[in-house]
Amino acid sequence: MSNFYDYIWVEKYRPEKIEDCILPEKLKSYFKGVIKEGQLQNMLFSGTPGIGKTSVAKALCNDIGCSFLVINASEENGIETLRTKIKQFVTTVSFNGKPKVVILDEADYLNANSVMPALRGFIEEFSSNCRFIFTCNNKNRIISALQSRLTHINFDIEKENKQKIALGYFNRIKFILNSEKITFKENDIITVISLKFPDFRSIINTIQRYVIDKELIIDRKNITNNETFEELLDLMISKNWNGMREWVVNNIDGDINLIIRKIYETFIPFAGDDVPSLVVLIGEYQYKSAFVIDQEINLVSMLTEIMGNVRLKR
Repeated sequence: MSNFYDYIWVEKYRPEKIEDCILPEKLKSYFKGVIKEGQLQNMLFSGTPGIGKTSVAKALCNDIGCSFLVINASEENGIETLRTKIKQFVTTVSFNGKPKVVILDEADYLNANSVMPALRGFIEEFSSNCRFIFTCNNKNRIISALQSRLTHINFDIEKENKQKIALGYFNRIKFILNSEKITFKENDIITVISLKFPDFRSIINTIQRYVIDKELIIDRKNITNNETFEELLDLMISKNWNGMREWVVNNIDGDINLIIRKIYETFIPFAGDDVPSLVVLIGEYQYKSAFVIDQEINLVSMLTEIMGNVRLKR
């Protein structure tokens, strides 16, 4: 029977070793040093979504030979998860004598009033046989008392590394398409990377989405692009609420975090003295997007509030 994950390229082609991870050379060298020493510290990985934080955490464990437990903190963020699943895992000794590792994915969604403070004690109590790796998009949401117990690694890609990382993405996508026996045009891969970079997860998902009958067919009209956001900007400036709502309906199928990020980047140069108000509004609604049931309503609400409170002009 085929494994369900065989059909999800993000999982099927997730790197299992640090050597296979697409990272800036300085960061990869650091992790290779950790593997050589065979000793993991308690760590905090921060950076934009889809950039490889969770893949690196798992690859580190694989390379060192540590058994690990992954907790998706955006779904399991209550104190009961700590008291049951995590405690049960950390209180048992590993078979090979290596430390166990708890990977708390999207840890910025953990309850800051109960779970994060409790984890301080866990890190110290089980230090003899367990390590913790936290991944997050926003480091500032992790309480300082917890951050002080972790080695922080920033995954955001610096300007001088972007071209090399993009080339790495390009080669990996070609490898995936060739492995799946998909016919493709290299320019289509470049188009997707240029629109979605640095979110490699989104790049892979977008590529897979546009594969039809073993052929990659990019529908450029439906891929989120800069022209689309320029159109939205014009609608906002002219106070065309109905047009704005129609824009949301036509574009909401993309990655909501990427959409909000692109709105931020597009609107900032035209907000004048209202930039602070714009940033606060977008930040609030980006946070809400992690919890709301209907992303369309949330995005329309954000744009409606921007339309009413921020003076956008060319």
